[in-house]
Amino acid sequence: MSDFGTESKNACCAGVNTAEGKDTCCAAKNRIADAFRNGKAFIAFITCGDPDLATTAAAVREAVANGADLIELGIPFSDPTAEGPVIQAANVRALAGGVTTDKVFDLVRDLRRDVTVPLVFMTYANVVYSYGAERFLATCEETGIDGLILPDVPFEEKEEFLPYCRRHGVAMISLIAPTSEGRIAMIAKEAEGFLYIVSSLGVTGTRSEIRTNLASIVEAVRQNTDIPCAIGFGISTPEQARAMAAVSDGAIVGSAIVKILAQYGKDAPEHVGAYVKSMKDAMREL
Repeated sequence: MSDFGTESKNACCAGVNTAEGKDTCCAAKNRIADAFRNGKAFIAFITCGDPDLATTAAAVREAVANGADLIELGIPFSDPTAEGPVIQAANVRALAGGVTTDKVFDLVRDLRRDVTVPLVFMTYANVVYSYGAERFLATCEETGIDGLILPDVPFEEKEEFLPYCRRHGVAMISLIAPTSEGRIAMIAKEAEGFLYIVSSLGVTGTRSEIRTNLASIVEAVRQNTDIPCAIGFGISTPEQARAMAAVSDGAIVGSAIVKILAQYGKDAPEHVGAYVKSMKDAMREL
């Protein structure tokens, strides 16, 4: 486990020019760091609005009550290029049900009445562009979003969004893939919030085996930052969650949770809670 102190090798919110701005920015990143302080973090991904926003809210609350340390909220998009069939289908259902970015922000406002764990958006560049980057990040700050993941934005192009993230205290979370190789040090040195390590090539979805040498990737990360790193893509069983958390700081699960929501619909939240508990329990003693 890394030592996630407030003094990091990474300057907190470099480029934020006011004391108030730095306080807001650092607070969001420290909330994310807090998710990793008391053991390995379990991170749950849920597509907003599948089958409806009320069910999403209930599923988030059940996940948190059963041990989720951080929640990734997926804003539906018509062309989610990083997603496999399960999450693609959830995006289609949510959009068909009338979910919009404004309705997702309303969901976050509702969640923040009692949900205190970090909330991170995972969506795509066009969602932010179409809403307006300044307006989008300002609303993230207002509603209590701690981080933003844009899987279709390469590290080299993050400056399109980074100034807005810093201005509004939202950590821009980077991904490291098995193909990142020589870019790992560069990405890690500028990491914010946490690093999302992609377990396998391809899109999201459950996998029977994860064969990537993730320990070597994590070691390269460790040499360049003390920001926590969590592994996602393909994790679906307690055994996989434990194995991935054993070599990193946490496990990220999406498709398996989205499958539960697809299977049980409005009755899914209690099943999501039971699933999250089984995953978190497998990681507790690491």
